Amino acid sequence: MLLTSTDAGKVALEFLLADWNISEDYRDWFTIVNSRLTGECWYIVELGVEGFPDTWFIQVYDTGACDPNYTFISPISGAEGYMDLKNLPGIIADVLVAERNSR
Repeated sequence: MLLTSTDAGKVALEFLLADWNISEDYRDWFTIVNSRLTGECWYIVELGVEGFPDTWFIQVYDTGACDPNYTFISPISGAEGYMDLKNLPGIIADVLVAERNSR
């Protein structure tokens, strides 16, 4: 399987949605910020939620598999409150709260 940067981004987004059991109805809330080839056989894909500083970094191998140990980075900790999430669908807000609290 020969992946392109675009393919890797789509694979990473599918992985994240499946990992958090997020319905396809919410796909458009997520953005593929960047997808770059690293080495010869894998990509680093950066995903986010439009308008938020939170970022997931997911490794996608040329086989189409994703490393389940992805990285989540946010300048906002869970203890700082959740007012910035009030306009998001509940499932997406819940995911961001959980990720922010787990770091």
